[in-house]
Amino acid sequence: MDHDADPARPTDQTDPTQRPSSAAERDELSRRVNAVLEERGVRFGGAGGHAFRADPVPRLLDPGEWELLADGLAQRIRALDAFVADVYAERRCVADGVLPAHVLDATPYLERDLTGSAPVAGAWISVAGFDVVRDEDGTLLVLEDNVRTPSGMAYAMAVSEAVSEVLGVEPSSGLEECASALRRCLEATNPGDDGALVLLTDGPENSAYYEHRRLADEAGLELVELDGLRRDGDGLRLADGSPVRAVYRRTEQDGLAPADPAADPSADVAELLLEPWRAGRVGMVNCYGTGVADDKSVYAHVDDMVRYYLHEEPRVRSVPTYDLTNADRLQEALDRLPELVAKPRDGAGGEGVVIGPTASADQLAATRQAMRDEPTRWIVQDVVSLSTQPTIVDGVPQPRHVDLRPFVFFDGHEVTVPRGGLTRVALEEGQMVVNSSQDGGAKATWVG
Repeated sequence: MDHDADPARPTDQTDPTQRPSSAAERDELSRRVNAVLEERGVRFGGAGGHAFRADPVPRLLDPGEWELLADGLAQRIRALDAFVADVYAERRCVADGVLPAHVLDATPYLERDLTGSAPVAGAWISVAGFDVVRDEDGTLLVLEDNVRTPSGMAYAMAVSEAVSEVLGVEPSSGLEECASALRRCLEATNPGDDGALVLLTDGPENSAYYEHRRLADEAGLELVELDGLRRDGDGLRLADGSPVRAVYRRTEQDGLAPADPAADPSADVAELLLEPWRAGRVGMVNCYGTGVADDKSVYAHVDDMVRYYLHEEPRVRSVPTYDLTNADRLQEALDRLPELVAKPRDGAGGEGVVIGPTASADQLAATRQAMRDEPTRWIVQDVVSLSTQPTIVDGVPQPRHVDLRPFVFFDGHEVTVPRGGLTRVALEEGQMVVNSSQDGGAKATWVG
């Protein structure tokens, strides 16, 4: 179980951060951890971004609880993968009433041109990053599913390494397994073939470029920008003529259509990758079209998907989430907005999130109007008072809100859930949005 965030409550006696006895010593720990990250180039935000900040107090998870969580997340990725496969085939989930047709038809991540297409091997969803929170009863719940281009695994590795080095202890995590699991997933998308395994990046301008470089190095992948690939009939080759076996997409273009239609046509990633993938000549992690599984309106139905596709009860449940296309549900959400969290269904990085209990009257009024104007663009969730963890602020352990992003890998047969993950921390007092893009930080996450 997580340690309680109340600084007055004794923490586990094995916690190495209890050794420093003064504020100055604790501040020095923080300085040293972040200096290690800075020296190793761990940055977020691309060129001109900022140093990735970490707290020296590790988050410790109970091994038994971790096993239950890992088992539930393995179940969840299988159900979501089955859902994506169904969406681009028979759509049984709609015909059988598991997902309302209007929810699927309105998602901006539905790639209609992929209807009838499927990976020749491997999985639709090879890598997922699930955002997990603990409610007031201590129950772990999934707050959001991230399956298009989930980021954070290399940052989790870097933070764990820096904290363990500064504290002089062995980390109790299995994050080093991320690289080998990623490589296995890439190989599974195009089995029995030769050629390079590629991590395709936008380059230094991408906000997670540090992660791209680290994962390519750890997993033995070719780190390539778009101009480093060329089509060869139905195949794909590197600039030096070497054949490409599979591609891990980590570019900002996560759909078939470029984000900026006026952009240079030569920068269209899908134009380069789609036909080789359809022809079965090049594997892909994660495939185009997987965004339907992390649309926030679809998220409201994931627990039912587990029951429908796997014939099992969800072992880790979702935070209650409501579809506003129902007129009665919309009116209830408008009336109760000060008690709820409102999110744009296609938002990312915490952008546009309105937390009712802390929102101003003007924010609530503007959000109500936006929800009335376009109810299909919004979801609301029950407020989960994110658990807090002791975080060093001015040399003193203070409670700060956290969530946990474990990483899950699926090669089409086996699921791998490396122990630990990235605990994200809202560094400002009272802040509930923990994303790095919203100036959040991180903690090492150890099991044991």
